Amino acid sequence: QVQLVESGGGLVQAGGSLRLSCVASGEPICMSVMGWYRQGPGKEREFVASMTSGGSIYYADSVKGRFTISKDIAKKTVYLEMSSLKPEDTAVYYCHADSGGHPSCYEYYYWGQGTQVTVSS
Repeated sequence: QVQLVESGGGLVQAGGSLRLSCVASGEPICMSVMGWYRQGPGKEREFVASMTSGGSIYYADSVKGRFTISKDIAKKTVYLEMSSLKPEDTAVYYCHADSGGHPSCYEYYYWGQGTQVTVSS
């Protein structure tokens, strides 16, 4: 019902910037919240940023002031603009959709395949 495809990852020096993109397809009602998670080496997946359908935005404390989440409705794309990158930002970044448990949605959560971000010191 929902497909998420991330792109934009790569290798960047500390202090640099990257913009990740997530192209979404499927049922809009199953994407009440869109956002980003990341998983560093040997770590569990953690929340990074999210945006509700009503426009509310949330950030993890670790990225607040450095990362910006946005969307382009016409392109059906969610972005994560990352600046002032640090080595600890190195992770696989995953696009995420939250259906809010709508009964027409097969799953509660949907995930993309991830895109690697590596920040060198």
